[in-house]
Amino acid sequence: MSATVDDPTKNRLLAALPAEEYERLRPNLQPVSFALGEIVYEFAGQLDYVFFPTTSIISLLYTMENGSSAEMGLTGNDGVVGIALFMGGGTMPNRAVVQSAGGAFKMKAKMLKDEFAQGGKFQRLLLRYTQALITQISQTAVCNRLHSVEQQLCRWLLLSHDRLTTDELVMTQELIADMLGVRREGVTVAAGRLQDDGAISYVRGRIQILDREKLEAAVCECYRVVKDEVDRLLS
Repeated sequence: MSATVDDPTKNRLLAALPAEEYERLRPNLQPVSFALGEIVYEFAGQLDYVFFPTTSIISLLYTMENGSSAEMGLTGNDGVVGIALFMGGGTMPNRAVVQSAGGAFKMKAKMLKDEFAQGGKFQRLLLRYTQALITQISQTAVCNRLHSVEQQLCRWLLLSHDRLTTDELVMTQELIADMLGVRREGVTVAAGRLQDDGAISYVRGRIQILDREKLEAAVCECYRVVKDEVDRLLS
């Protein structure tokens, strides 16, 4: 991680705070930047900070004993990484890995706990985001069990696109396979179909979303369930 100049209000939770609460929190928010693939925290690691992404996306991954992994959920400018700190735990049961490089703001664990204990809008926003994240994690489990790799890829692309200000994602097929918990060959076939349909362009680790409507037509209902819940809770 390194320092970067950014605006905290690019994060939806921070932007939704009343002016008084935001001004109280602002001196405790430190800008950082993340590189693609960077590990934000490890399984069972001690959480010293929480992170509010602005232009980055962080994937929450569960890794099995044999090294295989799958994404449980993702957090971008809609939320916060490190919910265990205010939900009563000091460590997380998963890894957090940067899916899309970019900026974020970090806050010390003690400061977050103190602010959360005061109640108010900040506490309510954190709890609402946690409910939205639980919905996303639950829906991801259902999607991975019942839907095709192509539908899962569409869901993942749309959720990522919602949290970015660009139509381009920098991501290798190997990393996508790890996120979805499927074989790389399955991602190759699914991405090829979407490319043939004109929905995306995939060249040398760069995915360009060409036609979002085609992705939305091909995706399963899981995407809309997650998006609607995020919009409802954080509007």
